[in-house]
Amino acid sequence: MRHPPRSPALIDKQVASFDEAVADIPSEATIHFGGFVSPWNSPSYLVAAVARLGITDLTAISTSMGRGPANARNQTPWLPDELVPTDFWDPGLLAELGRIKKGITSFAVGARRHLVYPFEERLAAGEVELELTGQGSLAERIRAARAGIAAFYTPVGPGTPVAEGKEQRDFDGVPHILETALHADFALVRAHQADRHGNLIFKGARTFNETMAGAATITIAEVDQILPLGDLAPDQIHTPGVYVQRIVQRPTEPTTSWEQSS
Repeated sequence: MRHPPRSPALIDKQVASFDEAVADIPSEATIHFGGFVSPWNSPSYLVAAVARLGITDLTAISTSMGRGPANARNQTPWLPDELVPTDFWDPGLLAELGRIKKGITSFAVGARRHLVYPFEERLAAGEVELELTGQGSLAERIRAARAGIAAFYTPVGPGTPVAEGKEQRDFDGVPHILETALHADFALVRAHQADRHGNLIFKGARTFNETMAGAATITIAEVDQILPLGDLAPDQIHTPGVYVQRIVQRPTEPTTSWEQSS
């Protein structure tokens, strides 16, 4: 029996709360955490909702394993405290809570000696695994997952620990290693605007938010605004809604505790 095509008017990817949006993420899931080391493009409320969910043994994929709540305000030392968002949480929160089993990242530790972040503490104690990869290779592995490309060769990494256990070939006399696509069960990303179909527009640095959208079975977008259909000009859309399954709007008044449901 043939069914009529679903009307676009029926497509609504809005979810009422962050807790509802992440409710089906299980323990042992692999999760892309978007953002580019900034409180203004981190999917903070989604991270907090995952923390409240209580799931464990996660594989976290992120450009940085995060600073955690205690060091969040050190993210922007050049700004007065009153200008730094109070609602900033990153994968460091999950590392601090002991929820991460493995991190796949480019920056597992802090760049300043006097700041030791939660994942670094867990790593030193032998409580987490680490897969370290260059930032460009990490971005391309995620992009490959979105594009349906199984693997690719790159000249970045031969002769270093990054190449251990990986296939190597020479192209034009230059050694390359084979990097595989990095697909996740869930991708948590932060965007500026969306419509109910899930089309996204980003503000500022798009790296790792735009890259991760669509590189997972389920992509959940935390957005500043949800606009009526037609308000997003087609040539301004950065990520088409086909790559996004759920959208949640951030609260107009920021919260100060990750434990507060939203």
